[in-house]
Amino acid sequence: MAAAEPKPPAGAAAAGRLARGCWSAFWDYETPKVIVVKNRRLGVVYRAVQLLILLYFVWYVFIVQKSYQDSETGPESSVITKVKGITFSESKVWDVEEYVKPPEGGSVFSIITRIEVTPSQTLGTCPESVRVSNASCDTDEDCVAEQLDMLGSGLRTGRCVPYYQGSAKTCEVWGWCPVEDGASVSQFLGKMAPNFTILIKNSIHYPKFQFSKGNIEPRKDGYLKRCTFDEVSDPYCPIFKLGFIVEQAGENFTELAHTGGVIGVIINWDCDLDLSASKCNPKYSFRRLDPKHVPASSGYNFRFAKYYKVDGSATRTLIKAYGIRIDVIVHGQAGKFSLIPTIINLATALTSIGVGSFLCDWILLTFMNKNKVYSHKKFDKVCTPRRSSGSWPVTLALVLGQAPPPPCPCSADPGQSLAAPPPWPCPASAPSEQTVGPELCASEPSRQDSTLTDPRGLAQL
Repeated sequence: MAAAEPKPPAGAAAAGRLARGCWSAFWDYETPKVIVVKNRRLGVVYRAVQLLILLYFVWYVFIVQKSYQDSETGPESSVITKVKGITFSESKVWDVEEYVKPPEGGSVFSIITRIEVTPSQTLGTCPESVRVSNASCDTDEDCVAEQLDMLGSGLRTGRCVPYYQGSAKTCEVWGWCPVEDGASVSQFLGKMAPNFTILIKNSIHYPKFQFSKGNIEPRKDGYLKRCTFDEVSDPYCPIFKLGFIVEQAGENFTELAHTGGVIGVIINWDCDLDLSASKCNPKYSFRRLDPKHVPASSGYNFRFAKYYKVDGSATRTLIKAYGIRIDVIVHGQAGKFSLIPTIINLATALTSIGVGSFLCDWILLTFMNKNKVYSHKKFDKVCTPRRSSGSWPVTLALVLGQAPPPPCPCSADPGQSLAAPPPWPCPASAPSEQTVGPELCASEPSRQDSTLTDPRGLAQL
């Protein structure tokens, strides 16, 4: 007598059933069920949401943002500048070579409008500036010999000497003397500065689209020698007066010339390359870039010196210059039609329209009076017999809307008569009543639904 085979553990059997159930569920197919709800308020919400989504994509995404285009930002750019004009101060005439720093004509340059000159500085000893911390003294004991103050004017000698003016005393230093505060003379160059002309030559290139353009009109009749910029009549004459730039930035020229400041000239190239190249034009704007309302850092100035020799001794003229610094900034964006972003944005638009259905389903199943009835109508679960779930007659019956044949119970004795078919494994999800009120328009139960419990359904195929 053969030994009985050992039974597998209960855990292994449960894991096997779970694996088979997951594998079977993987091949299930879900299809939406369409229910027409006759409710005017819900219909208005549904169409309003769809209309808003449609307007957003048509107007903002496609018209304003031009999302049907492939775009490129940050063009390759070159800037060449040239300043012309002449002015004078109390003691001399100034030309471009003297008041423009640096003279190379780059995208950043300064125009000097006021200077404080300390002439004839030589290496020697003199009183320290009163603006240096710990420079004031009463006796020599207050000054430490060979002390070097990084914010001072030189190396201290250890002596306390009278200042240049008044009765004050400061520590003596060895350096370029006299110091800046002791003998500086102020000169204003801004009387004619508003009439200085600035040529800003700019060219850009978008490598993705192989598109290049400049801001000067290609003419050979001496056009640039007699024109100045005008947004309407001369947009391709990039010659600006300094006074015009300061005015467009909203600043007072006299005040700016005394304290100095930084003005930005912004050139924007926004080009729609689906149109002709003549439609791609530069747009100019002007604004002040430095923080003028912060007293600690307001204004703009810098220092430089001119060196020479007097009787064989090294001598220099120290100049503290206040001026208007011009920063030319170029940016832009180019776009051209491309099929890929168009398809992506169209697919996004069509998908987003489904938000209206999701919102209305949520309202229908949450806030409506008969939400449970709607839920029973919307969600159905079709159950098939346990033994015949994989046979082709059952599949064909389900496709054609007919009920599958009743399951046949297993019996150890083939001679026994078949017992009555067991009940369906899944309870009916829909309620017995079909009429749920005027808010839901549902047809009477179809002939297919009536055969769900008819064991002769398969025989009718």
